[in-house]
Amino acid sequence: MQICALCTAYLHIFVLSLNYTKMKSTTNIINVDIPMSLSESEILSKLYSSNINNAYLHKIKELSSFSDNNLSEYLNISVRTLHSYMQRDTLFKTNLKEPIMYLLYLLKHGIKVFETKKEFDNWLNSENFFFDGKKPVSFLNTITGIRFIDDRLTAMEYGDNV
Repeated sequence: MQICALCTAYLHIFVLSLNYTKMKSTTNIINVDIPMSLSESEILSKLYSSNINNAYLHKIKELSSFSDNNLSEYLNISVRTLHSYMQRDTLFKTNLKEPIMYLLYLLKHGIKVFETKKEFDNWLNSENFFFDGKKPVSFLNTITGIRFIDDRLTAMEYGDNV
């Protein structure tokens, strides 16, 4: 009888730990700190003061329709490395933190401008005169490209036909 009670207690602790882990990972995704602007000072502040980890990658996946291949290209890492980073709670080096922060801000800004993730995604994946006939998404692999897309979004907010 005591063995069964002990097993039940261990099983109960195990289930609680699984629920805690699930709740913790969900909380991390929700509490991702997305910059309010692309100003250098705000991005630098976030780079050196925030715990930028795999939750940020999960947030990018949540806010976008980027495939793993596309996201790894935008971050200049291999798909295998991306998968490894997404599975482990690892702190990233600054050279990876920066494009993550820029992409998150751009996604947030684009969804605000277009009002839905789907509409923003459609715009990103459509050829555009202001991008020399290319799709805006083709510019996401550099910080300059992300900033250029963000400038176009800001222009749209002020009535420009982009």
